[in-house]
Amino acid sequence: MFTIKNDKKNEIIINKSRFITYVLKVDNIYDANKKIEELKKEYKDATHCCYAYIIDNVKRFNDDKEPKSTAGMPILNVLENKQLNHCLAVVIRYFGGIKLGAGGLIRAYSSSVSSAINDDDVIEMKKTYLKRIEFDYSNVNNINYILKDYNIKYKKFDKNVIYEFEYDEDNYPTKIDNYII
Repeated sequence: MFTIKNDKKNEIIINKSRFITYVLKVDNIYDANKKIEELKKEYKDATHCCYAYIIDNVKRFNDDKEPKSTAGMPILNVLENKQLNHCLAVVIRYFGGIKLGAGGLIRAYSSSVSSAINDDDVIEMKKTYLKRIEFDYSNVNNINYILKDYNIKYKKFDKNVIYEFEYDEDNYPTKIDNYII
């Protein structure tokens, strides 16, 4: 599975209709629904606010009053074809006065999302773990050097030093085991 590195925004115009696309990284369904509501409020004057998301085994889409399966399903298909996970795509449409027909809508929503996601934006998902370590003050510099490329989530300086850091399944810093109490 893959996900996106950074949130993306894109805009295209097709037959005078304006399609504003957001592709967002989300951690859970709550985050996805919250971001959808925020975008609906921000673009409350838009004609349609269609979306799709994939979060683990959960897949949802919404056509927001477009003809059935002409907006949400094409958005979801793009996410599935790119094998994206923990990803929400929202397409805001301002109707331009020219009807696109079912085929035109499917192509418009698909290309709107596809053009927002470059291959450079897609990264492989790896399972991450949180590790708590405790060590002597004398080893702070060594530990900091070993963990310089890791995300240290927590530090506590007490009798000993305690760190919590994240690492992915393929990247555990084995040298650190020499310093753990």
